[in-house]
Amino acid sequence: MSNVDKKKDSTPRLYGIESSNRSGHDLWGKNQFNSTFPISLACYMRDKNILPVYLSLAVEKGKITLSNNDNSLTVDELFNCSKNSNIHFDFESSFEPYKNYLAIGKLGHIDVIVKNKVTNDYLRPLEVKLTVVPDNTTCELAREKWAPEMVIRPDATSHAVMSIYHSLKSRKTDALRLLKPVASRIQEWNNSEEIRRNSGEIIDTLKKFLTQFITFQKPFILNPIWVTQGQSPMLDPKHAFDIFVWSDMALCFLFIDMAEGKLIPVIKNNKKRLEWPDTPISRQMRAAVRMLRALYSLFSMNQFNYDEIYKNIELGKQTDKEFSVPGSQMKKYITHNRLIEPILPSKILRSLIQNGGEKELMPERRFDATIYFTAAHLFEEAEES
Repeated sequence: MSNVDKKKDSTPRLYGIESSNRSGHDLWGKNQFNSTFPISLACYMRDKNILPVYLSLAVEKGKITLSNNDNSLTVDELFNCSKNSNIHFDFESSFEPYKNYLAIGKLGHIDVIVKNKVTNDYLRPLEVKLTVVPDNTTCELAREKWAPEMVIRPDATSHAVMSIYHSLKSRKTDALRLLKPVASRIQEWNNSEEIRRNSGEIIDTLKKFLTQFITFQKPFILNPIWVTQGQSPMLDPKHAFDIFVWSDMALCFLFIDMAEGKLIPVIKNNKKRLEWPDTPISRQMRAAVRMLRALYSLFSMNQFNYDEIYKNIELGKQTDKEFSVPGSQMKKYITHNRLIEPILPSKILRSLIQNGGEKELMPERRFDATIYFTAAHLFEEAEES
């Protein structure tokens, strides 16, 4: 669409979203704006030559770590496309290149798929996590300790596993050499006692796997942050928005590292690993178990059974959520200063939300929010009188 046409078109728009399976009112819905706005923000940063902060794995002194780098990933690389005019965004859709990896059933949706609208090639599947800083575990702390909460779904971790496998299909022999010794020994994947006995080796195996194949990691989670003035819902005027991007392996490292952290005290108290206490298996440990089971199946048979792994391996937990990380723990992983002072001010909203799009938003009505925004003047008048 030319600039002249854009001026004539009065339809509410979001910056950068020119070709998409969502337009008009569909950009602004309660469960839609949380994924459309982040894409618009990424397009804006791309055009302004602002790089996101990339959370990816690195090896330092032989140890795998999570790096926070603000000069290693461009938005072009995030989208896997070099021209805005060639981009098409499909929200809540299936990434078709992965469909043959499921033994049965249909491939689930991921938040957004980047496609080339000219060739219709699938370029990148992205999970979107729009998070607020600070969360309720850090909002009363000093600003330098603020961080967001992140909630991860099984669809996200399963897509991360498929993303890793998609990059490593040609390394089947090397992958199985790492995975098979532990994975082939486990008979009942939903047996908590058996998983406890093998938990240390499961963690060690997955860490070795990530270390060996670290160069194959790809951008996977688009994690924009918005920063408020403490517990207030008002945006920070100077430091309101930024984007962090997690690689597929960085997401896996997150739950593996957290699982190991919960496991270390148990291992220290049971050095022989013969009699394990009947302690609950953490959600992060369950995510690691599912990852090992899915990878072993994929590299062995080129497919995996989603329901069998991500619904039937419960290990004492409900299966609707994979795991969550509160801000008080997330600060260990997101260490870049742009978490505290995001690079973009709140006034960029005027550029991102166009043609009166803000009027399309329909926030959920909450009594406390209504008082905060519409009745505050009553109390101000009472103080003055």
